[in-house]
Amino acid sequence: MPTQIDVVLPCLDEAAALPGVLTALPPGYRAIVVDNGSRDGSPEVAAGHGARVVHEARRGYGAAVHAGLEAADAELVCVLDADGSFDPAELPALVAPVAAGSADLAVGRRRPVSAGAWPWHARAGTALIAALLRHRGVPLRDLSPIRVARRDALLALGVTDRAFGYPLELLIRAAAAGWVIREFDVTYAPRAAGTRSKVSGSVRGTLRATRDFAGVLRTVGGPR
Repeated sequence: MPTQIDVVLPCLDEAAALPGVLTALPPGYRAIVVDNGSRDGSPEVAAGHGARVVHEARRGYGAAVHAGLEAADAELVCVLDADGSFDPAELPALVAPVAAGSADLAVGRRRPVSAGAWPWHARAGTALIAALLRHRGVPLRDLSPIRVARRDALLALGVTDRAFGYPLELLIRAAAAGWVIREFDVTYAPRAAGTRSKVSGSVRGTLRATRDFAGVLRTVGGPR
């Protein structure tokens, strides 16, 4: 098992959640918080809790994740939402198969701890896109924003989407490249109080993300 693992946390106005997330990281897991234009002091909070802070001016989930990957230098990299909805203590269970070589990409399948943790519109949108992915030969039930892979391999995939479509394009390209993808159940809790989801927090956000996903499905080749 590597002694150092980088954790990329894309961040936009997550100051209320960051202390809990950062202090819950297991030993040896180094936080790289990629600030994507926060106005609530997120960068200062992150730095105050020992995280490395990277600033990405171009707005978008994919832009933030890509900037974090470029800033990372560990062999294995995790990507984790900074909103407190995932428990960082579950990261080692995803890291283990990648470190052992039994998976190229480990991803989490969200298991909500309460009905309000995952609104119906977000769950429905995810189910639709996941079904389309399975039709193309990608055997997943979720598009979870918690995942682990080798940094150099991730960058070599050449993912170009810099918005909400980033994780979907990553999955399609990884499957097309013959990666072994394994999905594990992870707990999914409500976001930390004082934060708001850019996707599931509103029907509009979910529709925007679904639109981005559909665009990726139209334009990115993959297994069929």
